[in-house]
Amino acid sequence: MFKRRKPLSILQWVREGILPRAGWRRVVEYLVHRLRRLPDSPHKISLGIACGVFTSFSPFFGLHIIVAMGLAWILRGNVLASAIGTFFGNPITFPFIAYISLEVGRWLTGAGGTSDFGVIARSFANAAEGVWLTTKSFFGYGPSSWDRLAAFFYDLFLPYLIGGIIPGLIGGVLAYYLSRPLVRAYQTRRREKKLKRIAARTAAKQRIANVNQQTD
Repeated sequence: MFKRRKPLSILQWVREGILPRAGWRRVVEYLVHRLRRLPDSPHKISLGIACGVFTSFSPFFGLHIIVAMGLAWILRGNVLASAIGTFFGNPITFPFIAYISLEVGRWLTGAGGTSDFGVIARSFANAAEGVWLTTKSFFGYGPSSWDRLAAFFYDLFLPYLIGGIIPGLIGGVLAYYLSRPLVRAYQTRRREKKLKRIAARTAAKQRIANVNQQTD
């Protein structure tokens, strides 16, 4: 029911990720609107956002939302807010995230290699292809690609995973303490407006009741 009549091609999907048709401003406004409408405490919503931002620094591309939601569920944060928080990682910020995570990871592990995002993206694509070929080999279709996957794991994935922890924690903590007062202020203002509307309706009903009593 909610699928496109004409599915997007890979090129169109990438273009929508970098330059959305509605514009990044509309995307950000929509995400902020969704966050404002979440029926939960400021702590849980901000904790969910922090989980999403933290997960954006991990190398689990394609699984960020799932990982963030699982982490938010474990920490008892807002699961939907964690999914929205993963939008911190996007085609604009990923080159910077990958560079920081890999530089920190290679410094900690002593591994070498490039931090060029184009090379990193191709390496992940080749690894995904290696997983597919290895899976097919289990059923007798072609050779496996364990050598390709082993090299990818130790040269890129592991440094990225280890290096993303520190900047991810910093980003998550900042996201928590920056978003919590904003969410609390919005919820307070929204609650006050709701109470004023209720008071106004109650006063209007009371005036109508007084007029009816005087008429009788």
